[in-house]
Amino acid sequence: MSNLIYGHHPVVEAIRAGKAVEKLFFQQGVRGELEKEIRHLAKEYNIPLQVVPKEKLNKLAGGNHQGVAAYLALVDFQSIEDILPLVFEQGQIPLLLMLDSVSDVRNFGAICRSAECMGVHAIIVPQAGSAPANEDAMKSSAGALARVRICRVRSLFSTLEWLQQAGIQIVATALTAQAYPTYEVDFTLPTAILMGSEGVGVHPKLIKMSDQVVKIPQATDFDSLNVSVAAGILLYESIRQRAVL
Repeated sequence: MSNLIYGHHPVVEAIRAGKAVEKLFFQQGVRGELEKEIRHLAKEYNIPLQVVPKEKLNKLAGGNHQGVAAYLALVDFQSIEDILPLVFEQGQIPLLLMLDSVSDVRNFGAICRSAECMGVHAIIVPQAGSAPANEDAMKSSAGALARVRICRVRSLFSTLEWLQQAGIQIVATALTAQAYPTYEVDFTLPTAILMGSEGVGVHPKLIKMSDQVVKIPQATDFDSLNVSVAAGILLYESIRQRAVL
């Protein structure tokens, strides 16, 4: 994973200095001011926090961790609330990707590579259950992870609602009979494409909240496409439609 730091003061100072933190680890059973401070920082800076046994921390950092450790991310997470107005101000049509629990690092990296090539303005991932922005993801993305904007949010549900209020149509992917073929959806509109993990797919509530549900036509009934391949196909369809504007 990304660079590990540990110990009370190094971790707290890194967070307060604005370093992008991939995940916080806190020792199970520790109470008092340290616990309050770490939980407050995790909430304030939107950092995933995992409470783990002391043995886990010992394995990660040795015995001098003081009950807390953190992985620094390789990217600076950005805010979709800052990015979207800028895209509109530049006269561009927003094209966003939302990833629901895509946890495989290689898939995440490959999606970042396609997103950068196809002009995606930002990739939105939830705080919990997403692949880390680590060395493996950077390698899988061929370096694109360092170029594409990554926005980490607490809730995809509230973010989806905010995007809709901002004039963005949400296009979810699902293998259902009611889903439209990709070429029947208007991607020339400001759009966020919502994709889920291969085993589970997009959360049913998110699908219900979406404006459109699409599927990629297949010639056979073989298992669905790899999520990174599917993302590339949908993004290509988006820029194909936009190319005639």
